[in-house]
Amino acid sequence: MTGLVDTDGDPPDERAALFPPSRAAALERLSDFVPRAGRHYAAQRNRDPGPGGRDNVSLLSPYIRHRIISEHEVIARVLARHSPEAAEKFIQEVFWRTYWKGWLQMRPRVWRAFVAERDSDRARLAEDDGLREAVAAAEAGRSGVDGFDQWARELVATGYLHNHARMWFASIWIFTLRLPWTLGADFFLRHLLDADPASNTLGWRWVAGIQTPGKTYLATTDNIARFTDNRFGPHGLASEAPAIRDESPPAAGALPGPRTLPRGRRVLLLLHGDDFSGQEVLPKETDVAAIAVARRGHPDMPWPFGAATGHWVDTLAEDAARRAGESLQQPATVLPQLHAETLRSQCAAAGVTTIATPEAPVGPLADALDVIAHELAEDGIEVIPLRRMWDDLAWPHATHGFFRFKRQIPELLARNGL
Repeated sequence: MTGLVDTDGDPPDERAALFPPSRAAALERLSDFVPRAGRHYAAQRNRDPGPGGRDNVSLLSPYIRHRIISEHEVIARVLARHSPEAAEKFIQEVFWRTYWKGWLQMRPRVWRAFVAERDSDRARLAEDDGLREAVAAAEAGRSGVDGFDQWARELVATGYLHNHARMWFASIWIFTLRLPWTLGADFFLRHLLDADPASNTLGWRWVAGIQTPGKTYLATTDNIARFTDNRFGPHGLASEAPAIRDESPPAAGALPGPRTLPRGRRVLLLLHGDDFSGQEVLPKETDVAAIAVARRGHPDMPWPFGAATGHWVDTLAEDAARRAGESLQQPATVLPQLHAETLRSQCAAAGVTTIATPEAPVGPLADALDVIAHELAEDGIEVIPLRRMWDDLAWPHATHGFFRFKRQIPELLARNGL
C-alpha cells in the first residue's frame, strides 16, 4: 500500500510467543481455558485487561480460524466440563464465526464489493496526501486518540486484539478519524492472526451501518474506560455514528450444495490455510496417494496477510503437513502457493487425476481454488472441495440475523453429536 507505514515486515517472534503455531499448543491452550469457559467467561468476556491479563477469554480464535482445532472439538471439550446453559455465551461466540461464513456463502458479491471498494480506496491514497498521511498515522498508532493508538501498535506487534477492542477501534477509525472503512478492514486482514473474510468484512460493515439497516456502533469514553479497567479514557470521540451510506445487504441466494468424493477414487489431498486439518473431512478409507499443503493463496489473488502474520501461517502449514503425513502415512509436500502448474506436477508424480480439498469459504482461497479447478480441468484433473458436516448443518440457517440463527444452536449441537 503505497505511502503507508511499513509494518508488514515486523518480525513474527511476538506472535509465535503468544500463539505458538502448532496443534499441540492449541490443544494445551484449550485444556487451560476449559475450566473458565462457563460462568466466568460469561461474566468477564467483555473486559479487556490488556496483554498478559486475558484469562477471561479463550485466545483460541487464531487456531479455530485456520482449523488447527475444530469448532466441534472445542465445544465438545467445553461441554464435557460445563452444562450447555453455563457455557452458552462461549458456545454462541464459536457459532458467530460459523454464522458469518454461512451468511457470506449465500451473498458472495458482498465480498467482491468489499475488495473492489478497498482497491478503489487504496488508489485514492496515491492521489490524496492528507488521506495517505492520516491512514499512515492511524496504522502506526500516531492518531493521538488514547486507546486507539495502543491497539494499533498491539495489533501490529502481536496479531491479536480483544473482540471489544476491535469494535472500539473500528468505530473510532470510521466515525472519529473519518477514514475509509475498507482500509481499516484491510489493516485488520493484514495483521490479525484470526482474520477471515466473513467475520472481518461483515463486522466492519456492521460498525459502519451497512450490514444491519439502522445499526451502527459508537465507541464512547465511558464504555472504553469501564471495560479496560480505566486503562484508557479517550477524549474527543465522535458523539454520533450515522451510517456511512444508505445501503442494505442483498437477500440470501441459494447455498450451493456440498460435493462428494466418488468411492474408490485415488486422490491427492490438498490442505490450505482455511483448513489445516482437512484430512478430517475425507470419507473413511479414501485412497490418498499424496498430500500437498499450501502456505499461501494464488499468485494473482494473494493471501491478504502481511509478512509477519503470513510467516506465522507458514509455520502452521509446516505443522499441518507433518500431522497429515503421520495420520495418513503418506508423504506431505509443503507448497509456497496454490498454483496450477505445481499441482499438475504433484498429480503426475502421484499418478492421480483427482484433488480432494477441504472447502474454502468465500474469500481469497475459495477464489484461488476456483481458478485452479478451471485451469486443471483442461488437463483432466478434477478438484473436489469437501464441506465439513459442521458447516453443512449450520450454514443454511444463516439467512437472516444472528438472533434468528442462534435459536438453532441447540439443534445444531444435537445433530453434531454434542
